[in-house]
Amino acid sequence: MADLVHPKLMPYLEALVPPRPPVLAEMEARAARTGFPIVGPVVGQLFYVLTRLAAARTVFEMGSGFGYSTAWFALAVRDNGGGVVHHVVWDAQLSRDAQAYLERMQLLPFVQFHVSEAVAQLASTDESFDVVFNDIEKRGYPDSLPVIKSHLRPGGLLLADNVLWSGRVLDRRVRDEATQAIRTFTQAVFSDPDFAATVVPLRDGVLVAYRR
Repeated sequence: MADLVHPKLMPYLEALVPPRPPVLAEMEARAARTGFPIVGPVVGQLFYVLTRLAAARTVFEMGSGFGYSTAWFALAVRDNGGGVVHHVVWDAQLSRDAQAYLERMQLLPFVQFHVSEAVAQLASTDESFDVVFNDIEKRGYPDSLPVIKSHLRPGGLLLADNVLWSGRVLDRRVRDEATQAIRTFTQAVFSDPDFAATVVPLRDGVLVAYRR
């Protein structure tokens, strides 16, 4: 994405993000040190604002890492009056790390933790959610859409990360499995009459879709 936007844009936007809990800054430092992909503070703030605007009380995260995006959703759910964010990740250690971070932020009352494959975990529930955030392995994006749609309430929001895929989706010569999957998923959402969608070109691209 570096050559798709002005190099000063993200630092400028990051400077506008209001002061956040020190634990979030600690998580950002861990991601920078280890190369672990997180959404970062600008997209985190976007998620917070969207979750507040939706008055969301229930959020399902598909691929939650060590809890960075979970924290932003949980802060919004807390400020909406309470609810639950479902943190779902395959790796048990990442789940434990997330619990430790979120406990320090006093957000555990708003989070449920699942060590599971995210699509299967979502399919196994009978609940509908106000927000579903998709950040699983990219080749799994297309097959995840019917499951997401069946568990997203009317008026809810579908959010998906990495839909610009460092610009690879823009180059028709790039046809690897992950890139093709992101294209297929994005086109399917935009062509579905049950969604009103847009792509926000922050960081690696965020798809935002309103379930009609």
